[in-house]
Amino acid sequence: MRVLFVNENLGGHATVHLHLERALRNVPNVEAEFLHVPPPKITRRLVGAAIPVLGRFDLDLQPLRAQLALSRWVRDRVRARADHIDVVHVYTQNAAYEIADYLREHPSIVSVDSTNELNAYLLPHRRPTRWTGRLLPITQRFERRVFDAATLVVSSSEYAADSLRSTYGVTADRLRVLPMGIPVPHEAPRRDDESPLPMITFVGRTLDRKGGHRLLELHQRHLASRCMLTMVTKGHVPALPNVTTYHDIDVGDPRLDEILARSAAFVFPSEIDQSPNAVLEAMAMGVPVIASRIGAIPEMVEDGVSGMLVTLGDDDGLVQAITRVIVDPAVRVSMGAAGRRRVAEHYDLAKNTAALVDLLVEACERFRK
Repeated sequence: MRVLFVNENLGGHATVHLHLERALRNVPNVEAEFLHVPPPKITRRLVGAAIPVLGRFDLDLQPLRAQLALSRWVRDRVRARADHIDVVHVYTQNAAYEIADYLREHPSIVSVDSTNELNAYLLPHRRPTRWTGRLLPITQRFERRVFDAATLVVSSSEYAADSLRSTYGVTADRLRVLPMGIPVPHEAPRRDDESPLPMITFVGRTLDRKGGHRLLELHQRHLASRCMLTMVTKGHVPALPNVTTYHDIDVGDPRLDEILARSAAFVFPSEIDQSPNAVLEAMAMGVPVIASRIGAIPEMVEDGVSGMLVTLGDDDGLVQAITRVIVDPAVRVSMGAAGRRRVAEHYDLAKNTAALVDLLVEACERFRK
């Protein structure tokens, strides 16, 4: 089965496809070709640029314009490969706006980690305004064309699936729920941290809406004398007591596993993430997760079992959760072990890749009927 995997390649999508590409090397009946959308050059940057003043009010349709420019790049390359592929898999729907007709005429799967009904309010580079909801139907017209055209639609969570059902009308016979998953090591490599203080870790490309600034402030105010904080980010972090920052860790860097292996907890107080791979990666390493109760994170982390979930804005609750983990090694061990079990059961890349291959076969058979 010749499969073209189209990767929107934004945010955590690069990580998803890196893992998927490696996993498919061990699947003998699949000939996989990957189309990774590159960073935008001058034309795409101009088309997708924010418009001063309008952008401040979220009136410039900047996300949609960027998605359309990206999907036009995809359109030209998919058409060039049309004659030698059996089925196409697109992740996510935003990359498929300009190939809806192609999806309708060929076996196809569109996988999503979110919908724009949800995502419009959760962008890292801008905050929603009273105009966001009024302009959203324009974007949704493009989404609906894609969802209507695809042979199957696959959601990475029940959280996103609810939106697909209720708002976009994707019917149960065409909707599947399957997380992409991550590689799960056979055992969690734990290493003792050389510091006399336990270490907590944050991973996020940006800091503002990912909760990084908030975590830094709370650490300095309440926790700096009790634990170390490691920040893995591209954002600016000032020199602060007991804070270490890594700016140069990218997808697949083995140093991240080493950092997690020394961590007492992974702390992720994001206000925008919906199905973050970073949470799963920490759980797979046997690290308790302390995160916001948003998106699909409650599907990943069992509150009080494999970690602790905190309501957005509850600074006292966040500090209390971190304190509980750093002062009690037994809690760290039990929650870390529970997280590994949950990832192995529901988010193991090897198992979920096999399930995705089955769905690709199903899409081909369904299309031929």
